[in-house]
Amino acid sequence: MTDQSFPHPIYSRHVLQPAYGDAQVFLFEPMLAAHEAHAVMLAEAGIIARANGAAIIAAVASIRAAGAAAFAYQPGIEDLFFRIEARIIEEAGADFGGNLQLARSRNDLGHALARMALRDRLVDLADRLLALREAVLAQARRHLNTLMPGYTHTQPAQPVTFAHYLAGVLSFLAKDQARLTGAYANMNESPLGAAALTGTGFAIDRQRVAALLGFDAVIASTQHSIGAGDNLTDTAFAIQSLAVGLSRVTHDLLVRATQEANALHIHDSFIQISSIMPQKRNPVVLEHLRARLSRALGYAQTVVVQCHNIPYGDTQDIEDEILPPLMHALDAIQECLELYTAFFATLELNEEHLRSRAGEGFTTATELADMLVREAQLPFRLAHKVVAGTVQDAVRAGVASSSLTLSMLQSAAERVLGEPIPLTEGQFRRALDPQHFVEVRDGLGGVAPQATEALLVAQSTQLTHDKTWLADARARLAAAEEERRAAAATLLSARSA
Repeated sequence: MTDQSFPHPIYSRHVLQPAYGDAQVFLFEPMLAAHEAHAVMLAEAGIIARANGAAIIAAVASIRAAGAAAFAYQPGIEDLFFRIEARIIEEAGADFGGNLQLARSRNDLGHALARMALRDRLVDLADRLLALREAVLAQARRHLNTLMPGYTHTQPAQPVTFAHYLAGVLSFLAKDQARLTGAYANMNESPLGAAALTGTGFAIDRQRVAALLGFDAVIASTQHSIGAGDNLTDTAFAIQSLAVGLSRVTHDLLVRATQEANALHIHDSFIQISSIMPQKRNPVVLEHLRARLSRALGYAQTVVVQCHNIPYGDTQDIEDEILPPLMHALDAIQECLELYTAFFATLELNEEHLRSRAGEGFTTATELADMLVREAQLPFRLAHKVVAGTVQDAVRAGVASSSLTLSMLQSAAERVLGEPIPLTEGQFRRALDPQHFVEVRDGLGGVAPQATEALLVAQSTQLTHDKTWLADARARLAAAEEERRAAAATLLSARSA
């Protein structure tokens, strides 16, 4: 057995170097901000001299100016934290720089840095989702009167409008926006002050550090501060819900983009051709979306599984090891949102074709049964049985839905009721009209244009509310950064005075 000093080259290659690289990309600026906030708080609380705090602040400013690239991985240095701490001690001196980690641990610091990096990604993701909702809303408003078949169990069911379908999409996207907002709220809580696990014997001000770093709250439990994984799974769940919903829309659009359905015209900028078949217009953007949504689901599920069955405390499973899959999940879902926003902004429908298909496949049969209840005072179950018999007769005879006749309905009525139904040709024809079908369904959330428009107005109002939340969240983060930099500058000015 050979003598091997830390780190083993294989451990360095597969564990330390990748984690160090992630920290350079995601945690460098949060780390410097956290060092500034901690130094300010310690000095303000009288735990260290103001000159000590100023020296740390000055060293942090020097490191920020050098940039993350200046601190490349070096064997023998475990992580970026120790590399930065060593530089601070070097620049501020051992007496001053050595107090950087007073009343703090890598445990609470590491969790805080991850929360800061991830909250920024959640803000960006919320912004992208707002943009997608705006694009879908614009399409819905254009197609309030665009008739098309609605489907259940993948079969034509009833006439709808494209706006009605998109209002449903907007409904689940708004719920996913709320999930992202909730994930952000959980993420934006400060664990700082928990130290290794039990807090500290120094009279620190946890609220002050949290405020200087833009956290909206402090995690009161020092155990949960370093053991929490729910902030990670909340984010993963929000990504999964969004990916699942969008994947179902992707399925629908791919079906409607087939030549047989002929419902959509996808913009040429999203179409690829065949190398051998000149006629092909392949809607590959939807295939890429389907694959990338699956990728987002997979990475997010890795996060959930990785948080499962581990100690409720400090563990690498939810520290360095959790950052790559969660960042990959965020990358994948953000790409999907951007692609889908551009897709919806350029999408066109074959409106006349859809209108002609809206009443095919006996999709207005429900209204015919409803009309028998309203006009002939039949109980609905009997009316349903009469119309079902009419449709079955037509299918057996090879008669299309557009060719149904009043006499066919009366024949079915004779079998079911023993007598014909008092019904005019005009009433019969109106019941079979897909436009009429849509217009009479004008209750809350119904398919009628005016009902759908009312729903879109409500969704637009919610969208405005969500934009306000995003602007407020960004403003709070910006204000915290400004406050922290001002507090740091005050320390530095006292040092030079």
